[in-house]
Amino acid sequence: MGVASALAFSSSGPFIKPLLEAGWSLGAALLVRMGVAGLVLSPALFLAMRRQRGFLRRHWRLIVGFGLMPVLGCQLFFFSAMQRMPVAVALLIQYLAPVMLVVAVWVRTRKAPSALVLWGSLVAIVGLVLVVDISGASFDLIGTLLALAAAVCVCAYFVISERAGDDLPPLALAASGLLTGAVVIGILCATGIMPFQAPAVSVVLAGTPVPWWMPLLWVAGVATTLGYALGVMAVPRIGSRVASFVGLSEVLFALMFAWIFLAEVPAPIQFAGGALILGGVVLVRADATGSARTAPAVPIPPAPAP
Repeated sequence: MGVASALAFSSSGPFIKPLLEAGWSLGAALLVRMGVAGLVLSPALFLAMRRQRGFLRRHWRLIVGFGLMPVLGCQLFFFSAMQRMPVAVALLIQYLAPVMLVVAVWVRTRKAPSALVLWGSLVAIVGLVLVVDISGASFDLIGTLLALAAAVCVCAYFVISERAGDDLPPLALAASGLLTGAVVIGILCATGIMPFQAPAVSVVLAGTPVPWWMPLLWVAGVATTLGYALGVMAVPRIGSRVASFVGLSEVLFALMFAWIFLAEVPAPIQFAGGALILGGVVLVRADATGSARTAPAVPIPPAPAP
């Protein structure tokens, strides 16, 4: 589910990019993307509200946090960083999120990660550098800070998603977060803080002209919906650390979609970087598997007498 979530997310960029180049504003694209995906997943939210009285009152902090950071903040910060620095550099900084999670746990618990995790982090980051190709990039302080803010929002995505469970169903969390993000972006567009432009244009995908609604329908109804739905269901099962490294495969899938639909052919060095990313994920996952096998059994205390 984590890999499928990354695959779904990765198709958003190659499909949204032609729309933005054809005259769509970022606010309009994000509003449709979040709104449609939230409505598709809304039945899960309604079911959770029917089963639990006071569902929104009990979980509003996580819902608002999910809507403002993983849903809205990540996209706004990332696209803002893209306007000030090369896309490759912004991607590299944003996808430092797995390493940031490892460091955060290290600081919080004061326990150094295992050698497998450290080597996996190093190998994955080297592979990421090769994949995004940052040669010749210049430094921009504000752009770097915006990209780091996007990375923090990615960390929040994995940390909050790990809190999902029986009490907070994953799909209900995704639906409520997407709807929260759509409401906020709608307010920003309505007040003029963000421009709203949605012209009826045609875009070229895989060499074929298509109407504007086709790529937007895919991004909103399939890529965003499946990306968040599968992601929030995968993270509680494999943990935020492993899930964050699995999420690096989104970069590889994005290269594939750009190759197919935008004729952007990857360089051989990018394939080598992809292999290193996968190697890093395997090392981190191996550490998680080994820890689970060597963990001591916790004795179950006897039940108290009636």
